[in-house]
Amino acid sequence: MERVDVTILGRDYSLACSVDEKPTLVAAVRHVDQLMLRIQGTGKVSSNERIAVMAALQIAGELLAMKAPDGPLGGLAVGDFKRRIEDMNAVLDDALSGQEKLL
Repeated sequence: MERVDVTILGRDYSLACSVDEKPTLVAAVRHVDQLMLRIQGTGKVSSNERIAVMAALQIAGELLAMKAPDGPLGGLAVGDFKRRIEDMNAVLDDALSGQEKLL
């Protein structure tokens, strides 16, 4: 593990990660810091906690809207994929509970 010192919204953090993960971690820190600074710059949100929550929601939205690459799931957003898996699990749960009633 390697120690990585970073700054997010003017606060210093010391993080640990593997050497292979360091470039991704640094890019993530840069993305979060820029987003939080942009939110802070609007002047509408002042508390660091609220800024962090707003940034987390925006990043979660970005993740859920990401499209799968070409292939059997090409063009499907991660959020849609997650919903489809949850729907399939619900159907399976219903089918299994119906089978248990027959036994």
